[in-house]
Amino acid sequence: MTTQETTLTAGDAEVTVAPGNGCRISSLKIAGTELLRQGERYGCFPMVPWCGRIADGRFRDGPHVHQMPLNSPPHAIHGFARDAEWTTARASATEAAFTYDLTEPWPYPGRVTHVVALTEDSLTLTLGIETYGDSFPAQAGWHPWFNRKLSEAGSGVELAFDAAWQEERGEDHLPTGNRIAPRPGPWDDCFGMPDGVDVTLTWPGELAVHVKSREQWVVVYDEQEAAVCAEPQTGPPNGLNTAPRLVTPVDPLEASTTWTWQRP
Repeated sequence: MTTQETTLTAGDAEVTVAPGNGCRISSLKIAGTELLRQGERYGCFPMVPWCGRIADGRFRDGPHVHQMPLNSPPHAIHGFARDAEWTTARASATEAAFTYDLTEPWPYPGRVTHVVALTEDSLTLTLGIETYGDSFPAQAGWHPWFNRKLSEAGSGVELAFDAAWQEERGEDHLPTGNRIAPRPGPWDDCFGMPDGVDVTLTWPGELAVHVKSREQWVVVYDEQEAAVCAEPQTGPPNGLNTAPRLVTPVDPLEASTTWTWQRP
C-alpha cells in the first residue's frame, strides 16, 4: 500500500496519478505533449461523494438534514475526495486501482474505488462507491482541466457537443430546475445528454480528444484563459437534493468515462 505517484504507459501515452493529492490525474501526455493544466489543484480530479455545488452545503436524506463544510461559500462543492489521501490498491504498467474510505464530515461509512486504465489511444476512468452500512445518496464524476493550448504556437481548443438540454443556471450558480435549449458559450453550465456524454475537444492541427460516458450529465466550463473543462457526472449540480441516487448494500454506484484521442 502506497500513496506515491503512479505512472502508466502505453505506446507514446503516459498518465500519472497522485493518490496523495486526491487521486487526481496529475499528468496526461501524448507523444510528450501535456494535455492537462499543471498544478496541485488542477489535472483531473474525481468528484465524490457529490459533484458540483450543494445549495448552502445542506442535503436531505429522509428525515435527516446534513450540513457539509462550505468550501465554496455559500455552497459546498465537488466532494471531499479531491482533498483526501487515497491508497494504491494495485498497479501494473497500464492499469491501477486506488481506494478512499469515506469519513467525517460525510455522515455515512463507505468506500470509493478509482480505477485508471490506459491504452495507446485511450484512457478509461471508473469510480465505484459502496456503503459499509445504511444506504445514502451520492454522486460521482470527474473534473478535468484541459489546457486551452497544447503548444505556444498552436490554436486554442475548440469544444463540440450536442446536448438535448441545458440546466438553467440561477444567479447562485445552481440549476433552477428548468431545462432550456442549449445556449452559446461561454459556459459554466450543466447539459443533459440522455444517450450518454459525448464531447469533442479539438486543437486544430495537433490533436482531438473525445470525452465519452454512459452518464447523462456533463458540466462544461470554458471561462478560464488557461484551461477548459468537460466534466462527466452521474447527476446535475445540487443533485443530492434534486436527483438523489442511492448507494445501497446491494446496489453500489459505478460510473466511468473514456477519453480517446486522434492525431491529424
